[in-house]
Amino acid sequence: MDRWVGRVAIVTGASVGIGAAIAKSLTLKGMRVVGVARRVEKIQALVDELKTESSKGELHAIKGDVTCEEDIKRIVQWVREKFGGFDVLVNNAGGAVFSKLSEISLSDIRRMLDLNVVGLSLFTRDAIQDMKSRGVDDGHIFHINSIGGHEIVNMPRTEMYVATKHAVTVLTEGLRRELRDMGTKIRVTSISPGAVKTEFGVAAGMTEEQADQYYKIKPYLEPEDIANALVYALSAPPHVQVHELIILPTGRT
Repeated sequence: MDRWVGRVAIVTGASVGIGAAIAKSLTLKGMRVVGVARRVEKIQALVDELKTESSKGELHAIKGDVTCEEDIKRIVQWVREKFGGFDVLVNNAGGAVFSKLSEISLSDIRRMLDLNVVGLSLFTRDAIQDMKSRGVDDGHIFHINSIGGHEIVNMPRTEMYVATKHAVTVLTEGLRRELRDMGTKIRVTSISPGAVKTEFGVAAGMTEEQADQYYKIKPYLEPEDIANALVYALSAPPHVQVHELIILPTGRT
């Protein structure tokens, strides 16, 4: 990670769970990290926590909604003005609504598509353009995907969510080919976890009791496991493309 010390990363959905773990890990590794979330006060609490840990890097909190193109452009411009630009983008913001396909509302369909596909695509587009404009040839784009991007998981009412994650898998490979054809060494990595113990289930519509029961009977990963995987891919030598990491809890059925 030495070559990334002092360089700038944007992490979306950095308020809780996987995003917060990634933001913390990159800060402790010496990067200047911009955490993006609608609940910016939660990132600010992490900023205060890291100050007591004497981290080598810096964490900055900025409020933003990745489903809003104007917010994305504002964040990119803010980072450009404050730090001169950024070298790493972690598209972590995402979400699900558990619903039957025969009953799902248009608003829930759009919510998942906007968050998991459209926001990711727009932020990636603006990141690539920003890096190209500054002559950055070794940047790194991360898509926090899901095992649901590679299989149809055996969990009812998740089909629309899984469809959005299959889209992320296609977008990752498409971007890899595009970057190759552009002649740049900017890399893209998809990280696809199985079950991770976060607020995800409750945000998707589970009760807290249902979520607790799920984690009692199913093996799961911790957010830090995903952060460690990202650091592994980011630390790889520039000539190594870690294109896809699938991470499952041991004993998963």
